[in-house]
Amino acid sequence: MLIIGLGNMGERLAYRLGESGRVRHLVLAGRSRETVTAIAGTAASISGCTVEPVEVNATRRDEVADLLIRKRPDLVVQCAAVRGPWALAGREDAAAMAVVNGGLGLRLPYQLPVPLAVMQATRDVGFTGPVANLSFPDVTGPVLARLGLAPTLGLGNAAMIQLRVRAALHAARADAGNSPIRVIGHHSQLLGVMRSSEPADPADRCLVFLGEDGRREDKLAYQAPPLVPGLRYNEVTAAATIPVLHALLPGSAPLRWSTASPGGLPGGYPVRIDNGTITLDLPPGVDEAEAIAFNEKQACGDGVERIDDDGTVHFTEAARAAVADLDPRLAEPLSVADLEQRARRLDALLM
Repeated sequence: MLIIGLGNMGERLAYRLGESGRVRHLVLAGRSRETVTAIAGTAASISGCTVEPVEVNATRRDEVADLLIRKRPDLVVQCAAVRGPWALAGREDAAAMAVVNGGLGLRLPYQLPVPLAVMQATRDVGFTGPVANLSFPDVTGPVLARLGLAPTLGLGNAAMIQLRVRAALHAARADAGNSPIRVIGHHSQLLGVMRSSEPADPADRCLVFLGEDGRREDKLAYQAPPLVPGLRYNEVTAAATIPVLHALLPGSAPLRWSTASPGGLPGGYPVRIDNGTITLDLPPGVDEAEAIAFNEKQACGDGVERIDDDGTVHFTEAARAAVADLDPRLAEPLSVADLEQRARRLDALLM
């Protein structure tokens, strides 16, 4: 297994995967030699598998392509971003608050370049194994899909909502058992779920279905113990992610789970993972087109109005208003060709 990106999230996954007994050879790839070496040494100390550190700049598709050729992984886990989504946490300066208030979509210039380079590299070398993307998959996935570069699936978000529903069921002493919990929901809805803050408009709740018959219980998503926003969320992300990564490994048992952006779809959906094949596991009576339309609407909560066929992202009026006094160019339509320039503009205002 190859993990690209060893920030807080990648490090947590490295340790969990190393200890799992499911991985024979774990390759950890990151930009900082010192960080990669330290995390690999720690992972090797607590696991029973071979752990190999590799220095790589994952924004460079040629370096990623070379890595894929040399290591030939069974599974690629993409955790890297130019700057992580928690980079502005706790900041109260006007620039940071304006960008945060505009929605995570405005930070696509930080979130999209690495998964773009990784997927371009897989195409360059003919890599056909699964790629799981943790960098804002609910939006980067559909952008990449427009370019014919969709990762196999995304990680977190809908799966985290599923775990929160399970926690609510356990707290109520209800039997979660083996009965399926299926979630349709978007990253934009996750903060409310984690904080146990139900939206005022019922139409903005994520969709929760219990049992084989798909009984609707949307309120359960907002009934687990509340969590204050912070890096502790990454522990929930890791717990939501590990079952998916295990299921993507060769010879694994089938898994029913909810996860982000299967095949590049917007938002998250219930899926079945079986022998490398991912299929939607929608409840009875739920139409795929309606589920997609629901998640496209919820993307507005991240500041994303729509994505054109060529991958250009258009931002909402609310996102444009949030940065109008800071720099209105931050919310102009964003194409893949504009990523580097837009990232420099963000850096100039935020760094």
